[in-house]
Amino acid sequence: MLIKVPSIVNLGLETIKVDIEINLANKGLPGFEIVGLAGKAVDESKERVRTAIQSSDVDFPAKKITVNMAPADVPKEGSMYDLPIALGILSSVLEFPIPQKSLFLGELSFDGSLRHTKGAFLMALFAKESGYTNLYVPKDSANEAAAIKGVKVFPVEDIGQLCRHFLGQEEIFPIIYKAVKDDKKSIVEFDMKEVLGQEQAKRAMEIAAAGGHNIIMIGSPGSGKTMLARALPGILPPLNDVESLEVTKIYSASGGIPPGGSLITNRQFRAPHHTASLAGLVGGGSKPQPGEISLAHRGVLFLDEFNEFPRTIMEALRQPLEDGYLTISRSRQRITYPADFMLVASANPCPCGYALHPKKSCNCSQNQIQKYQKRISGPILDRIDLHISVMPVDATEFEDNQKNSEFLEASDKIRKRVMQARQKQEARFATETICSNSQMKNSHIKKYCKLAKDVEAILRQASLKFNLSARSYMKMIKVARTIADLDGVDEIAVPHMAEALQYSPKNFETA
Repeated sequence: MLIKVPSIVNLGLETIKVDIEINLANKGLPGFEIVGLAGKAVDESKERVRTAIQSSDVDFPAKKITVNMAPADVPKEGSMYDLPIALGILSSVLEFPIPQKSLFLGELSFDGSLRHTKGAFLMALFAKESGYTNLYVPKDSANEAAAIKGVKVFPVEDIGQLCRHFLGQEEIFPIIYKAVKDDKKSIVEFDMKEVLGQEQAKRAMEIAAAGGHNIIMIGSPGSGKTMLARALPGILPPLNDVESLEVTKIYSASGGIPPGGSLITNRQFRAPHHTASLAGLVGGGSKPQPGEISLAHRGVLFLDEFNEFPRTIMEALRQPLEDGYLTISRSRQRITYPADFMLVASANPCPCGYALHPKKSCNCSQNQIQKYQKRISGPILDRIDLHISVMPVDATEFEDNQKNSEFLEASDKIRKRVMQARQKQEARFATETICSNSQMKNSHIKKYCKLAKDVEAILRQASLKFNLSARSYMKMIKVARTIADLDGVDEIAVPHMAEALQYSPKNFETA
C-alpha cells in the first residue's frame, strides 16, 4: 500500500516541496528503510518513529516499510520528517486518509509528543505561495507559522492527538496568531543618557542609526566605545513589515526562533568575539547555515577590537558591505543569504591603545603603530561611512555630566528623531528597492541628492584635500542626506555637508 504525505525541504531560504512516499508491503522480510538522499538525522528518524508509534498504543506493522523522499536528488537534512513519516504509517494501520492541500512537519519524541522544529515560518510562506491551506506542525512551532495570514495552522501536541483528529474523535482547532516580544537579544543594555560626555560620538551614532550607515570608532581603552555601541539598539527604529519578514525567515531557517515565538520586529544586535571562525561569521558548513553577518541582517553587527579580527574575516566583509548579500558555494549547494547590516566597529589606535590619549604616553614605535593600523585594509575602511575619534572624558567633564545627568538626552528622545528621518526615507524610496540612505546607488544619489553649487564646492575641496576615493565621495553625500533628513529638510545645505565631512576617513590617521 502506497501513501503520500507532503512536506518541505529548506535549502537556505528557498523552500521546495517534498513528497514523503511510504510503501507498506506484505511480501519480503519486515524492515524499515529510507531512501531519497536522506541525511543522518533523517535516517535516525526510523527509531524515533517506531518508538513514538508504539508509545501511542499502536502496534508497529510487521511489514517491509520503504520510505522515499522525492525529489530524490535533493539533500534532506534534519528531524522535521518524523511527523510525515509516522503519519503515513499510521494512515495505513488506522485507515484514515491524508487530507488534501496540507503540509506536515515536526520532530517526534519517544513518547509520541512533538518537539519544537525549525523552519515552520518558511513552510507557512511556501504554503501560501503554493496554494496549501492547512499546516500541521508542533504546538511550540505553530505561532511563528501562524504569522502568515491565509493559512490554517494546526498545533499538534502528539501523534496520537493527530490520529484522533483525522479519525473524527478529537478536533484540533487552528491557532490564532499572537505577537510575542522579541527574545533577550533585543534588550537594550544602556541608555544614551548613561553615556557621559562623548557628544560628538553620540551625534555620529544618531546619524548612523538614521541612515543605516556603517561606523568605526577609534579611541583609547575606557573612552566609552563599547558602551556607545551597546546603547545603539535603543535608538534604532523597529523593523517595517518587509524587513520583519526577511529577518524572521533567516532566524526560522537557523532555528533562532524560540518555542512559541513569533515575527521578529526589533533589529538584532550581534556581537561576535574576535576569535570567531570564518564560517561562524560568514556562514557555512556541509549544509550552509547563516553566519553572524546574515543574522545581523537589517540590524547591527558590532565588531569590538576590530584590529584583532583575522585578516581573512575582515576581507570577507567586503562583498556583503557593498552588495547586501553573500553567496556560499559548496560542491552540492549554492545558497544566497541576505546580509544588509550596519557595521559598528571599535578599535584602538595602536597596540598599547594610548596613541590618541591626551595625557597617557604611548609606548609603541611608529612602525608598530602603522603595522597595527594596517590590519584593517583600505578597502574595508573605504566601505565605512562614519569615522570618529573617541577621546577619553576628562574627570571634570565627567563630574559635570553626572551632576546634570537629568539634562542629558535619553535614547527615546533620540529614537524619535531617528524614526522621523527613516519615515522621510521610506517615503522617498517608496517606488525603489531600497529603504535607507546608506543603500543608495549612484543613480539614487543623482536623483535624490542634488547639491547646490556652494555645497558641491565644499565637497570638491575636501575631496582634493583629503584625497577621498570615489566611493568615499559618494558616501559623504549619503551622510549629508541623512543629516538633512534629521533636520527635516529636503535640500542638502552647507552645514549638512560640513558636518558630514567631519566623519570622513581622515579621522583614522593617528601618525
